[in-house]
Amino acid sequence: MQYSAINFSEKLSKFSEHWSPKVIAQMNDYQLKLAKFQGEFVWHDHPDTDEVFIVIEGCLDIEFRDGKVSLAEGEMYVVPKGVEHKPVAYQECKVLLVEPRGVVNTGEADSSLKAENDVWI
Repeated sequence: MQYSAINFSEKLSKFSEHWSPKVIAQMNDYQLKLAKFQGEFVWHDHPDTDEVFIVIEGCLDIEFRDGKVSLAEGEMYVVPKGVEHKPVAYQECKVLLVEPRGVVNTGEADSSLKAENDVWI
């Protein structure tokens, strides 16, 4: 068996598109995904699961209908299942997402920002 670390910088260098999470690992039924965010995403929720945002580089706001949370590099936030939210990154932000396999980035919202699911890098 070959053992090797997963390097975030190396994986992030393999893509440039925004709002298109890429799977880098799977733990049981959960996937760890890297993504680059810039601009505003779409209002959406995930009715069946929480969603974890971990900021690797940059800053990210996660807006809610009644407020927002601002995340800096090295910070994280768990959006509870069923809570409508909208990520916003005023400059490019690099994020690690943790969510169950099969979760669609836009939830059930109809949006051109819907990314292909289960794309590994």
